[in-house]
Amino acid sequence: MNLTYLTTSELSKVIKYDVRTIREQLKDSVLIEGRHYFRPFGGRKILYIWEHIQEDMMDANLYREKKEFIPMANGGVCYGY
Repeated sequence: MNLTYLTTSELSKVIKYDVRTIREQLKDSVLIEGRHYFRPFGGRKILYIWEHIQEDMMDANLYREKKEFIPMANGGVCYGY
């Protein structure tokens, strides 16, 4: 599977959010380390995994329509079927 890695600046252009918003509001609340981003070689640089972000953005839209979920504090949801 080929994954697309984006810097914060590149991600901001794709999802139309300001770089500062990504760093201060989305990172570690909506975008989770290990799922949506990682730090190559344990350094300070962050690379975002576009396919995982895109998948979760689409899933969030689908579940909002169902209205059968409970929002969780960490940004996730608990689904009631």
